[in-house]
Formats: sequence, structure tokens, C-alpha cells
Amino acid sequence: MSDKKWDLVALASIPVIMTLGNSMLIPILPQIERELKVSSFKVSMLITVYAVVAILLIPLAGYLSDRFGRKVVIIPSLVITAVGGAIAGVAAWILNGDVAYWTILGGRFLQGVGAAGAFPIVIPLVGDMFKNEDEVSKSLGIIETSNTFGKVLSPILGAALAVWLWYSPFLAIPVLCIISLILVIFLVKTPKRKEKPPTFSEFVASIRDVLKEKGRWLYALFAIGGICMFLIFGVLYYLSETLESEFALEGVVKGLVLAIPLASLCLASFMAGKWIGKNKSRMKWLGFAGLALVTVSLGIIGMFDNIYVVVGLFTLGSAGIGAALPCLDTLITEGVDKKQRGTITALFSSMRFIGVSLGPPVVSLLIGSHHFLLFGILAASGAVGGVLTLLAVKPEKGGKPSSGQGSKHENQEERDVQNNQQKQDGQDKLRKRRVQESETDQGYLPAPLRRKKSPF
Repeated sequence: MSDKKWDLVALASIPVIMTLGNSMLIPILPQIERELKVSSFKVSMLITVYAVVAILLIPLAGYLSDRFGRKVVIIPSLVITAVGGAIAGVAAWILNGDVAYWTILGGRFLQGVGAAGAFPIVIPLVGDMFKNEDEVSKSLGIIETSNTFGKVLSPILGAALAVWLWYSPFLAIPVLCIISLILVIFLVKTPKRKEKPPTFSEFVASIRDVLKEKGRWLYALFAIGGICMFLIFGVLYYLSETLESEFALEGVVKGLVLAIPLASLCLASFMAGKWIGKNKSRMKWLGFAGLALVTVSLGIIGMFDNIYVVVGLFTLGSAGIGAALPCLDTLITEGVDKKQRGTITALFSSMRFIGVSLGPPVVSLLIGSHHFLLFGILAASGAVGGVLTLLAVKPEKGGKPSSGQGSKHENQEERDVQNNQQKQDGQDKLRKRRVQESETDQGYLPAPLRRKKSPF
């Protein structure tokens, strides 16, 4: 793992930048609403459109990465993200009103296109780089920690930049993307392909087989990932609106308050990544405990309409989500074959982006309702994730997750190995007999006596 530390540094820069590109806007959404003179729902679409585009394109990016290589997809994706950020920043700088809003939305659309081929492809690339499951778990823990570190940094950095110019967070994206692009080009060495990539029809058939055989736990993990992101971005949107409208907190101070639960998320992700190793059962129960913790925290928040209770308990709940995320990454990465890893992890990332896209608009619609109703819905979502973890994910001892049934692929592979061994043994015996016959013909061995069959 030490010989790939610079590869990991370069790859870890991608989730940081992709997270900053989205989460830096959370603390300044009310400010953008005032500057562009649009509704809170419209301004929440700046988060949602980014995520929706990524949702639609992530599976395609996963397939392309399986077919043509991970870096081949990541590099142009970073370029597209930079262009989208530049368009949004320039539009906010020189345009006004609805024209500015729709142009910024178009820039965010491009950022979503780039995001689809960036962070989601990092996860399978890490799985490709390491053979040892323990190293994969630790490396994915680092990647997930960098993702959550971006979330910690984003409200502080976004608020600080907006103090200077309200649209500067948009302009910061191209600069950050160029830095990551240089790191990836020069530091990341992808492993060489040992086998020919599948055709599209073969690829579709293999994905269908994987989902048919392992769908129960894969679909559960997809849903859990989406729920975690829904909770994080939903409550962050609530805090951003409440801190500014009710407590007049703005700028860096508000960013620091938003960073408190995110720092808890980051620390928990780092510790979980180091602790889980390759123990699949530990991953399941740690993920379940994390979701139970965030469910209880949100449920209690619903009973007390107090900002200190919200921040304090959500900090505790964020630690639960932080503990669950590396477990989900590793279960999926180690649970599928390398041939399908890019696309399966891409589907998982799509579900996470669905959570991101739903969080702010759902909370913006519920924020005027009763406090208990809002957090009751959030707590119920966390409870669904906990139940799915408990019932649908059943890791085999020392092996891959399972739905409770044996994997047909694994059994078929074992039969194929046995058949190949039998064929090899048969070929060895035939080769040996031919050598003996050849030696007999040359006079080295006495020819066997031929006797007629007895008529009796």
C-alpha cells in the first residue's frame, strides 16, 4: 500500500473537489436566492440538477470505465466539471435575473456531467489497484474520508469565498479541477488489463446475471447509500436556512456551525475504514449501528425544536452515517467481480446522488410544516436503511455478501476449475501414453505380446 500512496493522494483529491463543487453552495443558497431574486425551491434546484444529471450518466460512465479504462473516463470528466464551473461563475458575474439563473443552471448541468465520470470511477479504480481485501478497505476508507473532509471544508470555504464575491465558489471549481487533473495524469498508475474487455452485449448480460444472483443485498446497499445522502443534505439545507433566517448567522460563522456535524462524519469514516479490515460481518453490524444511531438522533431532534439540540444530536447522527459509508463501499467493491465492478459501483453512486438531489427540495417543501413532521420523516428514512441492513445483507463467513443463497457464478467457477483440471489430467495421461508408444516403436521398450481372444 505504501508504494501507491501518491496514487491515493491524487485519487483522494477527486472526491474532495466533487464534494466542494456541490456542498460549497449549501451555506450560500439564501444569498444566491437574494442575488438572483428567485424562490427557495428554484435555488435548491442548483443542487438537484447537478445530482440528477449525474444519476442518469453514472451507469454509462461505469460501463465506459470497464470497457476503456478508469483514467480514460476520469480525465475528460474533470475537464467538463471545470468548464461547467467556469460557465456558472461567469454567468453570475456578468448576467442578471432569470438569464443569470438559467445560465448558472446550465453550468451546473455540465458540472453534473463531469461529476458522473469522476468520483464514482475512483471507487472501482481503488478496488483494481489492490489485491488484498484489507488494503482495499483501508484505501476506500481514505477515499470516503476525503469525501467527507470535502463536506467539512465546503461550508467554511464556500461561506468565506462568498464574503468576497457571492459567486466566487463557482469560479473556484475550475482552479480545483485543474489541480486534481494534474495530480491524476502524473501520479495515478492504473493496473494493466490482463484480459480483453467485454462487448456491450456481453457486458449487459453479465450485469443482468450479477443483479439476478446478488440483487437482494446489492439493491439494499444502493438504497442505504441513497438514504444516507438524503439525510445529510436534507438536514444541512435545514440548518443553512434556519441559522440565517432565525439566528442571523451568516458567512464564515454559519459555515463553522455547519462544519461541526460534518467533522464528526469525516472522523467516523476514517476510523471505520481502518477498523473494518476485511471482516464482512463487522461491516454489516457497524453499518446497522450507524443507521440506528442516526435514526434515534433524528427522532429525538423532532421532539425538541431547539437549534442547539439539532446541531448536537445531528453531530452524533452524522458519526453514524460516517461509520456506515466505508462499510457500504467495501461490501460492494469486494462483493462483485472486477469485470462488473465499475458499473455496479456506478449504480451505487447513482443512488447516492439521488439522495443528494432529493434532500434539499424535500426539506424546502417541509420546512414550513411542523418540526416534528419534518424530522419524523427523516428519522423514518433512517429506520428503513437500518432494517435493510439488518435483513437484506448477510455476509458469508470470510467471503462476499450474500442474499442467503449460494452464488451460481461462484459454484459454476468451481465446476469450471474442476473440469479444466480433469481435462488437463486427461491430456497429461494421453501425452505420456504417446511417448511410451513412440519409445516402443523405436525399440526402446519390448512390444507387448498380442494374443488372440479365447473362443471359449
